[in-house]
Amino acid sequence: MSLLLAMTGWHVEDWRARFAALLPDMPVVILGEPFDRRSVHYVASWKHPEGSLSGLPNLAAVFSLGAGVDHLFADTRLPEVPIARVVDPDLTTRMSEYIVLHCLRYLRQQPRYDRQQREKLWDDDRHQPAARSVRVGIMGLGELGQDAARKLQVMGFDVAGWSRSPKAVEGLATFAGSDGMIDFLARTDILVSLLPLTPDTRGLIDAKLLAGLAQGGRLGGPFLINAGRGGLQVEADILAALEAGTLMGATLDVFETEPLPPESPLWSHPAVTVTPHNAAMSEPEAVATLIAAQIRRLEAGEALEHVVDPARGY
Repeated sequence: MSLLLAMTGWHVEDWRARFAALLPDMPVVILGEPFDRRSVHYVASWKHPEGSLSGLPNLAAVFSLGAGVDHLFADTRLPEVPIARVVDPDLTTRMSEYIVLHCLRYLRQQPRYDRQQREKLWDDDRHQPAARSVRVGIMGLGELGQDAARKLQVMGFDVAGWSRSPKAVEGLATFAGSDGMIDFLARTDILVSLLPLTPDTRGLIDAKLLAGLAQGGRLGGPFLINAGRGGLQVEADILAALEAGTLMGATLDVFETEPLPPESPLWSHPAVTVTPHNAAMSEPEAVATLIAAQIRRLEAGEALEHVVDPARGY
């Protein structure tokens, strides 16, 4: 049996070396090179070509090489085998760092002070609101969302969470579904999006959603942080909300098109912070180690962990 690496845009030979060291008794083959398709029991994928995983009669599981799995479901001919996502403590910590950093930037009005520094302006109005008076709303209450919520609470923020289906999280106010969305948005000064990209969430952050955010809170208006998926947001609606003043600022790590095109107005908008999809970059060695451990579990007859529900898309 063998492990097939099916990826685009990454240095596949580096990944082969990692897996060969971790799984010395298992051949590691690469999509695009000759290999026996009957020998493939496992696939590690990142944006594999459409249909390229068909015709693998002994395939037992597919592993995403990234935290998201929407790239897998983009393949309409994806084999009907268990799919596992990466749950990496290091990735979770990095994402929480990013969310806490940018919530604190907005709390402490850092974009305003950056602008004043460029203008050489000393503003005597140096009032700072308290974290307890700022309401953060997190869309997505998986591993990433729950960890970010806990760390924001440590900083003193008033945190709530929203998920598609009801979810109880100790010490956290939670909302769910379309019925809970209105109340969730109305109590949110900083909206954090950590949702996966599915047919139901594509384009969710649109004009209607942004118009539902709290107005006139302690920050003067609402802010957006999207570190989930670019397909969640409608960028024209974000820009329109910024121009209308119904949104005060946005920190975007993900975009409808990546890399973000040079002509995008997001690059130069004074109320937008752009980061290059680096909010939570897993170390390749850590990802390979997690997948190798999953393969060893299956080989030992144990259950696969972190299995994706195809019906939900995550």
